Amino acid sequence: MSKHIALAGKGGTGKTTLAALLVRYLVESKKGAILAVDADFNSTLNEALGVQVEDTISNILADVKKNNVPTGMTKDVFIELKLHQALTETRDYDLLVMGGPHGPGCYCFPSEILKRHLDSLEHNYDYMVIDNEAGMEHISRKTIENIDILLVVSDATAKGVRTASRIHDLAKTLKIAIGDAYLIITRIADASPLESEIAASGLKLLGTVPNDPVLADYDLQGKALLDLPGDSIAVSASRKLYEKLRF
Repeated sequence: MSKHIALAGKGGTGKTTLAALLVRYLVESKKGAILAVDADFNSTLNEALGVQVEDTISNILADVKKNNVPTGMTKDVFIELKLHQALTETRDYDLLVMGGPHGPGCYCFPSEILKRHLDSLEHNYDYMVIDNEAGMEHISRKTIENIDILLVVSDATAKGVRTASRIHDLAKTLKIAIGDAYLIITRIADASPLESEIAASGLKLLGTVPNDPVLADYDLQGKALLDLPGDSIAVSASRKLYEKLRF
C-alpha cells in the first residue's frame, strides 16, 4: 500500500508550491514510484510541475453528462477507460488531475470518482502526494480517508494558523485516519511571533519556508518549480522540512 501525504490549507498559502517541491524531493531522493494528485478544483499543480495535462476527471464526467459515450459502450466502462487515459505519465512520477466543475452543481460526484480511482491505483505507487482543495471541502467529503502524513500549510498570520487548526480538527471529527499531522508556515523565517497560536493549534510545527524572490520570479513567468535552483531559498527550506518526515 502506498504512503499517502496530503497537503491542505487555505488559498494563497503556498500549498501547491509545497506539493510540487515535495514531489521534487521524493524524486531526487529516489524514494520510489510517485503519484501526484491534484484534487484542487483550481488545478495548478501541473503548472507548478511543468506538465501538460490532456484530460481531467471533470472533463470525463462532462463527456458522460453530454452522452459522448461510444455506441455499444456502457458509461461505467467508458469512465474506467478514460480515467486510465487521464493519467499523465512522466519519467519520474505520474499525475492525476481532478479539474474544475462544468457548470453549477455539487462537487461530490467528481470527488467520489477520484476516490474510487485512487483506490484502484493504490498498489502501483509507493507514494501519493495529494494537493487538496483550498479550505476544507475535500476533507469534509473524505476524498482521502487514510492519511499517513498531513501537512497543513498556513501563511504567517494568526488567522492562518487558526484556519490550519480548524482543518486539522475537522479531519479528526470526521474520524479520518491520520498518522502524523504537521504545520508549515510560509513567507516567514522565524515563527516565534506566532508561538502562542501554534501551541493552541494542536499541530506540531514542522518548520517555515521564508520568502523566496527566485520562486516568485518562476511563478510570475510560469516556469516549472522542479527547475528551481537547488540552492534557492524555497527548495533548501522545503528539503530540510521533508527530511524530518518519516518516509
